[in-house]
Amino acid sequence: MWEDTVLQADLTMGNIASALTLQSEEAALVEELRAGSEEAFSWLIERYHQPIYSLLARTVFDRADAADLTQEVFIKIFRGVRQFHGESSLRTWIYRIALREASNQRRWWSRHKQQEIAIDQDFQECESGQPVRLKDRLVDPAESPFDSVVHAENHARVEAALKLVPEPFRTTLILRDIEGFVYEEVAEIQGVSLGTVKSRLVRGRAYLKAQLAAPKPGVNRASLAEFDLPLGEEAR
Repeated sequence: MWEDTVLQADLTMGNIASALTLQSEEAALVEELRAGSEEAFSWLIERYHQPIYSLLARTVFDRADAADLTQEVFIKIFRGVRQFHGESSLRTWIYRIALREASNQRRWWSRHKQQEIAIDQDFQECESGQPVRLKDRLVDPAESPFDSVVHAENHARVEAALKLVPEPFRTTLILRDIEGFVYEEVAEIQGVSLGTVKSRLVRGRAYLKAQLAAPKPGVNRASLAEFDLPLGEEAR
């Protein structure tokens, strides 16, 4: 019993020491970034580029847009790091910037979607005088790098089902279950209470499970009823 108590105390002290070490290392990194260190910024990009890209690719759905947004996120980090004063962890601050950029992108897409040309719409005539459809000009039989990697059926199905989870539940799922943030960090990134995070996570997981249980990923209307609760009525 006494040995267990001592071991628990040692583990607790070890966790505290580890946390203090991480805070100290982060503070040193932030100071180097503020000083304009190219080495520090290169390390930051190497550490966070892939996680941020993965987050954005799951949030905005378009890989080209996700790549552009990832670059924009790091530009915002570079320009704004002098205003970062450690109110949150550096990782949390970076993810908050990324989600804000994703939100702006979705709003832009929503405003401009009505201006799109339908892929089956006749948009010009060729030399023969026959109308040409946009889809006939966009055929590319080559497999993309992403598609060549994400070929596992289960992975593809989960990704497809995840896209059908409505916001803000999808982002909460991504942050907690894929990116591995703890509840408190998710709450801070999304600017909501801990209760709201837990509520969104329960509903998001249930929705994802319902989609995966369907024969094919799709809008399962029967499963939507339990998610009709207005967001304003979430746990606070």
